[in-house]
Amino acid sequence: MSVREILKMGDPRLLRVAEPVTEFDTPAMRALIADMFDTMHDANGAGLAAPQIGVNLQLVIFGFKDNQRYPDAPPVPQTVLINPILTPLSNDTDEAFEGCLSVPGLRGVVERYTRLHYEGVDQYGAPIVRDVDGFHARVVQHEVDHLHGILYPMRITDFSRFGFTSVMFPDLDPGEDD
Repeated sequence: MSVREILKMGDPRLLRVAEPVTEFDTPAMRALIADMFDTMHDANGAGLAAPQIGVNLQLVIFGFKDNQRYPDAPPVPQTVLINPILTPLSNDTDEAFEGCLSVPGLRGVVERYTRLHYEGVDQYGAPIVRDVDGFHARVVQHEVDHLHGILYPMRITDFSRFGFTSVMFPDLDPGEDD
């Protein structure tokens, strides 16, 4: 398929609330998902939401075996998640640095729930129901935020822990800057 342009922070399309998906397993949906995976892999991303490529639908993809941008992260199963609903499994949270393909070159500390139940459907309309924790839970929360018009800098509470990846993480390859 093809690599799409990733919208950058400041583009008003990233602030919209995405519309639910109502048709599954169509040629257009298959092409969109293929393009999203091509785009995510091209950018070395951990996930991508449809609004990040200008498509206002409740559709996120994520997953990797290993990721150069997050070298210490455990694998996350490759997933297509449509019309997601998230439910925290506890009030426990942790803070960690996040980056975003729509906020290139920057990272910041964001607090997220550590354990999460999510459900939705896949590209065929089949149910997905998972309880996850750790980095997997963080990725899902980050991607689903995009469906509500939220970029991770909006969740930062301490801007002393927000800055350029190349300055804060000089050991990362320059080509891996978010």
